[in-house]
Amino acid sequence: MGKKIAVVGAGALGGHVGAYLTRSGEDVILIDPWPEHVEKMRGHGLELLGLTEEENFTTPVRAMHLTEVQNLTKEPIDIAFVATKSYDTVWATTMIAQYLAPGGFVVSLQNSINEERIAGVVGWGKTVGCIASMIAVELFEPGCIQRNVSKGGEQHIVFRVGEVHGRKTERVAEIAEMLKPVDSSKVTENLWGERWTKLCINAMRNSVSASTGQGGNQNDRDEVTRRLAIRLAGEAIDVGLALGYDLENMYGMTPDKISAAGGGDAAALEEVENTLLENTRFRNDEQRPSMGQDIQKGRRTEIDFINGLVAEKGKEAGIPTPANEAIAEVVRKVERGELAPDPANVAHI
Repeated sequence: MGKKIAVVGAGALGGHVGAYLTRSGEDVILIDPWPEHVEKMRGHGLELLGLTEEENFTTPVRAMHLTEVQNLTKEPIDIAFVATKSYDTVWATTMIAQYLAPGGFVVSLQNSINEERIAGVVGWGKTVGCIASMIAVELFEPGCIQRNVSKGGEQHIVFRVGEVHGRKTERVAEIAEMLKPVDSSKVTENLWGERWTKLCINAMRNSVSASTGQGGNQNDRDEVTRRLAIRLAGEAIDVGLALGYDLENMYGMTPDKISAAGGGDAAALEEVENTLLENTRFRNDEQRPSMGQDIQKGRRTEIDFINGLVAEKGKEAGIPTPANEAIAEVVRKVERGELAPDPANVAHI
């Protein structure tokens, strides 16, 4: 028999992955707190949209309301992907933990670094990490998820699955293979470095979109927001290196190059800016980082788990993070309704 899989949080990323896994023959249950989304998936399947014809399809899925999760006592879960917002990690893990099969485990398919929160519920031995790098998906109406960037393929590995102890195991190899129909994947022996690398990218993209109300391409084409993003990434990189993480390349550039650009090195800055501008060709103008989507929808953001985390860890490591601290405060004000999203919000940073 195949593995029984649950995706807790079938929003943009969880739903996207869950739809592909279902389509490829895996036994998947999508669990979500949005009733209209669950009912649309049940009645019409889950519709995926992308930049190529092969990415546009609707597939039947098995969807479940939170109120129905107790029925899993009849079919214990072998692999539980937690794909909620970071602030929902603990309750989501607690909920699904009681329905894990013997040998079952939880995979963090999220932004930020939540493995420790998951391990606090199920233990480190039942905790696995999975980074989704530069996938840019959006749940823009019930039952419909759009991907706004080109597939990674061999040029960019999207999914990186790893154990917290860094060794290759059969279970992470199984998950990496399982994810290949979604996009390129690999087993990583550098989970923590991969996690912080993704955090650097989130720090430079999400908060700028949430503050300005602009999409990714619009921010990258504007010199002020583009250079702010580079500074945010540079600070995050400096903190990660001070904490001892082995950081990966970002957008094909070394961490040292982006750090130098963020610090004001003219040659490095020109190279990094040109790379960001070049990358606008590979996503559509509708692409909006998840935090920008949250502000659009009136939802709580993950600012405290992204730029806020950079600032918190920067204090621990003795690394100044003025740009991350400043933009985190701007996003909190936008989130509270004290400011409207506008490029003017970041002009002082």
